[in-house]
Formats: sequence, structure tokens, C-alpha cells
Amino acid sequence: MKEIIEGLSTFKTESERPARVLVTGATGYIGGRLVTELLEIGYSVRVLARNADRLRDYPWFSKIEVVEGDANDAAALDLALKKIDVAYYLLHGLNLTTDFENAERVLAEKFATASVNNRVKRIVYLGGIISPNQKLSPHLASRELTGQILRESGIPTIELRAGVVIGSGSASFEMLRYLTERLPIMTTPKWVLNKIQPIAVRDVLRYLVGAAGIDPKVSGAFDVSGPDLFTYAEMMQQYAEAAGLRRRIIIPIPVLTPRLSSGWVGLVTPVPFQLARRLVDSLKNDVIADNAAIRSLIPDPADGLTPFKKAVQLALTKVKQSAAETRWSDASVPFAPSDPLPTDPDWAGGTVYTDVRRVESNDSVEAVFARVEAIGGENGYSTATWAWQLRGLADRLVGGVGLRRGRRDPIHLQVGDALDFWRVEELRPPNLLRLRAEMKMPGRAWLEFEVMANPNGAGSVVTQKAVYVPKGLWGHIYWWSVWPMHGLVFPSMARNAAHGKR
Repeated sequence: MKEIIEGLSTFKTESERPARVLVTGATGYIGGRLVTELLEIGYSVRVLARNADRLRDYPWFSKIEVVEGDANDAAALDLALKKIDVAYYLLHGLNLTTDFENAERVLAEKFATASVNNRVKRIVYLGGIISPNQKLSPHLASRELTGQILRESGIPTIELRAGVVIGSGSASFEMLRYLTERLPIMTTPKWVLNKIQPIAVRDVLRYLVGAAGIDPKVSGAFDVSGPDLFTYAEMMQQYAEAAGLRRRIIIPIPVLTPRLSSGWVGLVTPVPFQLARRLVDSLKNDVIADNAAIRSLIPDPADGLTPFKKAVQLALTKVKQSAAETRWSDASVPFAPSDPLPTDPDWAGGTVYTDVRRVESNDSVEAVFARVEAIGGENGYSTATWAWQLRGLADRLVGGVGLRRGRRDPIHLQVGDALDFWRVEELRPPNLLRLRAEMKMPGRAWLEFEVMANPNGAGSVVTQKAVYVPKGLWGHIYWWSVWPMHGLVFPSMARNAAHGKR
């Protein structure tokens, strides 16, 4: 993004070639975004990845060099760091369940050794804010040790220390989002009264890109943060206001231990328990930054650092519901997010409920797809059309469109058509029809039909997939309340597509 890189200094090479940059952790939340920004500023980018195939869907894949290998493998590290000017260390074992601290230490030592052997000129590392004179959690202690190992390598190292990162798909943001959205009234651990300084992901990226261009004589650890300082409870209230929610009732109680509160976070949010526990451990202390030093080296953008509410609003417009399930195009409803980057973890964005039915047919792909394309309106959906009519009536009673819109043409569809309480989002005859729900519900839903030739013989196979992304606690209640009806409508719908009405 231009607003991220504008005004930043770049790394200077002795020749006129673009500086070569290695990004580790490129399949992670920050790394994938960082590659985009580095390419934008003109760097030559190489990434180290265990599986190069995982990168093929990234928009920058054709513009980078990939070294396939594990960061624990000295040979792979040596190959990845060869002729590199700036190395970004974005490796982290947050989801490791055993020997977490030792694994972090060994990985940093190997990376430091390989960087020295290959005469890397600069290391940039993203860690966590360290609260002085307070006992560190194992997570933050390992982050601090990693930075120390990299700095003591003798290579000029910029360690950027950030707290809660606000951006769609970030673990910290998803934890905040789901706690706030799902629980209008909550009893909380006492750590919600600790102070914290969140930072927008765009500002983290700006600091990471800018760190490469800092004078090579400079080495050290630098706090980075946004302009706002809250307690975590205040941050939840600020989030609620930014998201258009009512003010939350928050009742801190002292009896919830970090382990218990991690289970609570893991239950209420999509963040995995192990990750939740380490994030919670990091919040036991105040997370207050002193960012004067870094701001003297990397000046703020012209319009200043991103305020918390703006960061939330930016994140909510792009919030992803699943890295694979919701990569829908042509979304037209006002609240629809832009396509998510494929760099975010699979769990980011929360629960995605699916109902998948596959039925083989003796008919050709074209014949089956003709039935699929004709669903709805006066043609109905299945032998359980009455159930859809009941759902349409319920939608109308709460102010929705119901089934009254019908369809434009009784046989053919086109992208953008209204179809009862659906809209045609994607149409690729004779293989794919995707409908987006426009009925009133606490969440978002899609219905997709894919028709392919039967790989096991003549005829075809139709795959019918319903996808539902709940919004808040009511969204989950809604899914399970209508779940019994799915057993009536979805099987008969798939059979009707495959074989015709019987």
C-alpha cells in the first residue's frame, strides 16, 4: 500500500541492484502481507517455506524466489540466506505444545549462525513488548531471548516489539473481536484491567519495511505501538462502539486463573486453546510501549499513526471468515468484506459451518447442471419445498425479502440475479453455481453446487455445499436451531439435482 511505504528509506546496496530480502514466515499473518509491501518498494524478495506449493495462491508468488526447506535445517537456511542483504525473522512456535521455549531458542541460534556465515547485513525481527520489572510469561521470555540471540550475532539487528495487533485475521484481533461480539455480558479475568497499547497492522508493516532502511550502525530493541492506551476492558468497549454494538457489561473477577481464562477464551473465540493460553499469559502484565526511539528513526506517516477505532473499522471491512471457505467474488451486500488474503491462519475469522452432500448421477454434467440452474422460484428446491416456503415466511415476518422475488427467468440465471432470498454470486456453466443468502439472519450464508464428470465411470457427480458464517452468539444458536431442518431439505435437494424430481 502506498500509504505504508510512502516516505520510508530503503536499504542501500553497493551496486545498483535492488536489495535482496529474505522473508521467513511468509505463510503467516504478518509475513504474507510484508512480502507485498517489500515488492512495492522495489526489493528483490526471497522466501523460505517448508512447502512451496502452499504459496501458489498468493498474488505475489510469480514475483519472488522460493527456497523450499525447514528453518531448522542448516542446509536450507544456508541456501535461503545466500547473498541476502536483509533477513526478516518472523518465525514463531506459538502453537507448539511441547518444549516451546527450547525450540524457539534453537531456531534463533541456527538462524543467527547461518546469517553470520552468509554475511547478512541486517536482521529485522518482530517480537513482543517486554514489561520492565515484571515477571515474563514463557511466551514473552522466549521472545526476549530470541531477540537477544539475534542481536548478539554481531549482525545489526532491529527488534520491533509490538503488543496487540489490530487487523483482520490477527490472533489478538480475533480474540478481541469474538469476546466482544459474542458476550454482551461477561465475567472476565482480572487481566482485563491491565493497560495495553494496540497497534494497527498497517503500522506494524510500515515499521517492518522501514527497519530495513535504518542506518546499519543502529542495532537494538524498539517498542512499537499505536496512539491509544486502554485497559483491555476499555478496548473491548471501544471495539463495541466501533462495530456498532451496545456497550458491554464487563465484570472482572479474581478467581479465573490464566489457565481457566485461556479455556474461556478458547471456548468463546476461534483462537485455538494453546495459542489463546500464550496470548492470555502475555496480558497478565501491563503492555505499555515507549516508542519515542523508533519514531525518531522511522517517522510517522503524514496523517499520523492509526487510531484504534480506525484500525478496527479497517479490519472489519476485510475481516475473513475462513481462508478457503469464504473466498467469494462479486459480493454486493454493503457489509461484505473484501477478499481475504490467503496468508491468514485457517482458524482466523471464526467458525464456519458447512453441510456437504455428494450424489452420483447417470446423467451428463450438462443435464444435471440444467436442473441445478433451474432451482427456486416456481420450480422450487426439492421435495421439501414447503420447508423453504416456511423459511421464506419467517424471513418476511422479520422484514426480509422472503421468497417473493422469485427469479428473472425460469430456466437460465446470470450473475447478479435475485433468486428468491438468494443472489447469484458466481455462475460457470456447466460446473458451478454459487448463491449468496440475502435473508435476515445473524450471519452470512452461501449455497454452492459443483457438477463434475464422474471419475469412476459414466455420468456425473453433484456436490452441494451449504456454508454458514455465524455472527456472534446468536449466529451459533441460529445454526443449531435450524440444523434439524437441514436433514430434510438438503438431502432431497441434492437428489433432485442429480436425478430430477421423483
